[in-house]
This record gives sequence, structure tokens and C-alpha cells, in this order.
Amino acid sequence: MGKPKPPPAGEHYFSPEPATASQPRMVRLTLADLQLDLVTDRGVFAGQGIDPGTKLLLATAPQPPPAPTNLLDLGCGYGPIAVVCALRAPQATVWAVDVNARSLALTAQNAQRAGCGDRVKAVAPTEVPADVRFGAIYSNPPIRIGKPALHGLLSEWLARLEPASGRAWLVVHKHLGSDSLARWLDGQRYGVTRTVSRMGYRVLEVRPR
Repeated sequence: MGKPKPPPAGEHYFSPEPATASQPRMVRLTLADLQLDLVTDRGVFAGQGIDPGTKLLLATAPQPPPAPTNLLDLGCGYGPIAVVCALRAPQATVWAVDVNARSLALTAQNAQRAGCGDRVKAVAPTEVPADVRFGAIYSNPPIRIGKPALHGLLSEWLARLEPASGRAWLVVHKHLGSDSLARWLDGQRYGVTRTVSRMGYRVLEVRPR
């Protein structure tokens, strides 16, 4: 698999209000333990189909903690990670965070369709209460916002992992800087382990400082 392609012109998935016209469609996510039909749209991340990095993350990262906890899908897109986490961890509350209003609406819709809408909170970053801590973070982070913005974003949210027990799993393509991101995280005194390397993607386990 080659280098991931950028979104088409006008489809800036990190824009608060996508300029491209809405054109909803269905995509299917098939994993070993479940199959989901999800509504997606133009102007959101991987709107044409399930991103292979996202699928790899969901297929290989450890299951969410079974006990009641808060989970975070950072940069949720139309919600595949958030919905899968909610179905795999029925006692968890899943915070699905994105700046894209269309993404948040789709995530809420897909959570309702999957029967977990009461436990998936699709919200803008500023709507997550400051005292919420996360037992786990699962993310295909928005690399294309640029390195300084990405580092700031990760610094903000990784700091909200539960001390000692919290874990984050990030999937990043090597052509989009997965190895340099791992070095940066290590330099920030996070524990970092590459758990999977496949199809050009790296899945990184990140432990609290």
C-alpha cells in the first residue's frame, strides 16, 4: 500500500464547517468480532471508505478496559473507532472528539444506529469537562493539521490519561511521520512502544509520563 492520499480539494476534514456539499453514503466495517454499516459523507476523514489505518488499529489494539471508565476517540471522523469501542466496552462512556461539525453529527447518528448512542458523546474539544480522565485513548490522529498543531493536540489529551494505568493507541502511516512522532513522544517522556507495523502503518502504544 502506498502513501495515503490527501483529501480532495475542498474536503478539509479538520475544518469546523466543511465547504463541500453533503453526499451521504454507507460504508461497511468488518472486524473479527463485529460488522458495522456506517453512514459517512464528503468533507470528513476517509469519507469514501474505512481508512486502512483505522481498521488496523481496531483489529490489533487491545480491547478497552472492562470496568466503567471514560474512553477517548480523538479526531473521530464519522465514528468507527468510537462506536467499536462503545460496543466492546458496554460499561464505558466514549468521548468522540472532533472540530468538524459534520463528523460529530455522523458519529452521533452511527452510534444511535449501533445501539450505543447513550454512551457515545460526540462533542467539540471544548465540551469535554476538564475533570474527565481517560482509561484509554484510541486515535487515528489528524496528522495533516501540521506537526506543531498535532504536538499541541496530543500534549493536551495525553495529559488526561489515567495516571499509571491509562494507555493510548495511535495509528500513523510511516510516510506521514509515525517514526518521528514516536521519537517526539519519547522526548516528551512518554513511554512509547511500536506494537504493530503493517502496510506502512505503525500502531504506537503510549504510556503516561
